[in-house]
Amino acid sequence: MTTQPILVVSATAAEAAHVPSGFEVLVTGIGKVNSAVAVAHALAGRGPGPLPLVVNIGTAGALHDRHAGLYLPSTVLNHDISAEVLRSLGHPVQDRISLDGGDGCVLATGDAFVSDPLVRDALAARADLVDMEGFAVAAACARVGAQCRLVKHVSDRADDSAMDWPAQVDASARVLAHWLSQNY
Repeated sequence: MTTQPILVVSATAAEAAHVPSGFEVLVTGIGKVNSAVAVAHALAGRGPGPLPLVVNIGTAGALHDRHAGLYLPSTVLNHDISAEVLRSLGHPVQDRISLDGGDGCVLATGDAFVSDPLVRDALAARADLVDMEGFAVAAACARVGAQCRLVKHVSDRADDSAMDWPAQVDASARVLAHWLSQNY
């Protein structure tokens, strides 16, 4: 257990619905911009003292059929930025962040809700899971020097099953809350 303050970050209230009492929770809204702005604002508003450990909980789509359950990504990438093109034009772009304490999996983050099997297959060449906030949360934390952990529960297969996400989110929220209670 840690004595470091913890800030639990979730894109939606539904994903954080079962977070145990005693945790500070920040609901950011869906997407990279909402997440980055909300996390940066929350961290900038801290008084003196240590920055919290930011634990981003949420659902993710599996990019490979073998993936199910809970994951702690070791790497998160921004999958919908033209990083190679921008680099070739002389602009440095950070599109990949390594995280401590992960399980070895790679999470791809983008603003597109992935439900197309062709998009899924293209992303599967680079990652294991896909979400819409993880990279933004990790980038905001990295910018200010806050520790970050991503905790994702597979809710769908990032194909047409993703359209059933609203019916799956509560089960994922319960698993995520249980993980929090067991680890902090």
